[in-house]
Amino acid sequence: MLFSTPTQFAVLALCLVAGWLFGLASHPGGRKWKERYRTQEAEFKASREGLATRDARIRELERERDEALRHRASGTAATAVGTAATATAAGSSTSRGGGFFGWGRDNLSRIHGIDEPTEQALRAEGIKTYAAIEALTPADEAALEDRLGFGRGRIAQQQWREQAALLREGHDEEHARRWA
Repeated sequence: MLFSTPTQFAVLALCLVAGWLFGLASHPGGRKWKERYRTQEAEFKASREGLATRDARIRELERERDEALRHRASGTAATAVGTAATATAAGSSTSRGGGFFGWGRDNLSRIHGIDEPTEQALRAEGIKTYAAIEALTPADEAALEDRLGFGRGRIAQQQWREQAALLREGHDEEHARRWA
């Protein structure tokens, strides 16, 4: 056995206590970890501020987009020449996107009175969005009814423009309640 006398055990205990005190005295006190914590906290704060700035910019751009769409829709309605091509141009400018696979067009068959063949005929005429239907004038409606072989007044009777306005604005429940 290495330690056999009480004095040797006392010296060992004294060395252990002295080493422990020396270790406490020489230790930085968690300074390194506190530094890392502060650095990481500052990085998180900067990223949160960046996200808040980004979100504010997104909201601002969405407001500008909505205002431009309202302005464009009111300008298109006021200066429409009465052609389906004008209505189509107005509708395509307010569509929700563009690209492949039919993006950039609305599901016109959701409008009561438009079935799948009618929707395809409307797309062939260049009417692909709710906004394009909204922009139709009574003269446009009459010409479209003639081209599609509908009876006169069908579009007005079935209130396609009102339905398109509700669906474009996202009032699906109200549309379902009124035209179910």
